[in-house]
Parts: sequence; C-alpha cells; structure tokens
Amino acid sequence: MNVLFIGDVVGEPGRRAVRRTLSSLREREKINVVVANGENSAGGAGITLSTARELFDAGVDIITTGDHLWDQREVAQLLEHEPRFLRPANYPAGVPGRGMTVVSKPGCPDFAVLNLQGRTFMPPLENPFTVAEVLVAELRTRTPLILIDFHAEATSEKIALGWLLDGQVSAIIGTHTHVQTADERILPRGTACLTDAGFTGGHGGVLGREWPPVVEKFQKQTPQRFGVCETDVKLNGCLIQIDDETGHALAIRRVSESVMLV
Repeated sequence: MNVLFIGDVVGEPGRRAVRRTLSSLREREKINVVVANGENSAGGAGITLSTARELFDAGVDIITTGDHLWDQREVAQLLEHEPRFLRPANYPAGVPGRGMTVVSKPGCPDFAVLNLQGRTFMPPLENPFTVAEVLVAELRTRTPLILIDFHAEATSEKIALGWLLDGQVSAIIGTHTHVQTADERILPRGTACLTDAGFTGGHGGVLGREWPPVVEKFQKQTPQRFGVCETDVKLNGCLIQIDDETGHALAIRRVSESVMLV
C-alpha cells in the first residue's frame, strides 16, 4: 500500500495546492490512501465545513487536526457528522468527535489512522503515550496498517513515541511546527518516522503567514493581524510504502511539490 500524508494545509493557497497537485501525485505515485492535516485550512486558523469539503473533493480520504481544532464554530458539525474527520484521540472522555478511524477501500487492505496531540509546550490533554498504547492495541485487532498523525511541538516527544510503538504501527508522522524535517527513517522493527511533514501553502513568509506583520510582532511586541502568505506555494508531506501483510513500512520519502497558483 502507498500512503500520502499531506502536512498542515494553510488557508486558500494550501487548499488550492491540494486541488492542483493531488490528482497527478496520486497517479504518478500509485497512491492508495491520502491523509491530510487540515486544522489550518480556513484562513490559516481552524477548519470549516466548506474547507473540509474542498479537501475531500480534491481526493483526501482522512482529515486530521490538532491544537487549532476549535478555532471555527463549524467544527462542531464536522465532529458530530463527518466520520472522515479526526480530532486528537487524547482529549478527555465526553469530547465530541473521534480520534481514529479505519479506511476500507476496494482492492486494498483496511488502513487505520490515529490522531494524537503532544503535551510539551501544548495544551494539557491526556497522556498521548498511554492513550496510544491502548488505542493501537485496539486498532491492531482490525489491521496492522496504522498511521499516526502526532501533532506536537517537541521533536523529542515525537521521536520517543516512535520508539515506544516501533513495530506496532506503520508510520508516525509529526505535524504542528510547519517546518519539514530531514530525519525520515524506518526504525528497526518496521515503523516509519518523520518528525514533521511541513506545511502545504505559501512558503514566502513565516510558517504560511505574510512575513511583515510577523517581523513587526517580534520587533515591537504589539498585536498584529497575520495574513495568509500566497507566494512560493508548495505541497509538503511524505510518501510511505507499507507491506500489506505485516503493516511494516518498506520506504518513506519526503514530498515537496511547488505549485503555480496563477
């Protein structure tokens, strides 16, 4: 199985990059399943019904999220009604929505996606390490093909989860920092890891935002409105090849596709 993971989609430039790039990528790389982090798809902060629909219509199978989950009110409808939409699974009991799902497609083995959020420099959710062990064991009763989007700040936290779950999941892909790291590897027991997939959107600014107000914020410590950057647009993420029988990763490769938006 070939899986494409798309790093945090930021605003309209990011959504358009997915629309314009995904079809050709899917054909060229023979991709079976597409997972995208969509928590910044609405103006760079949160997600709405329309931006989620745009990503699904472009060919995304599962949308994951993170700490910007609650930035738009419409997310409540996605959490309640959209089974392809995930929030971090380590929210406390009673929070609406789902943190994991299993994708079933004709001609492909079942494929599971689990969404987790870190705690270092992040809101204090339940411990992702203990939650992951329980939920991975549950998912493995359905399929050994499991991908985790670990939305976390600290690189050490992301790498540590990889070692904890090596051989139990197919891949652990980090999101949140918007900076694609060059540390992709397959751990000894078969789990592919990448500390951060980067982001999909305008790279001509600061993490998907226009650079002048960000610079002024650092200079003067005054409130600024951070507009979405529309230049140097790229789709960032990674491709993972997974053995259908064992669920072990066979290869992982970073993706960075430049996109012309005119």
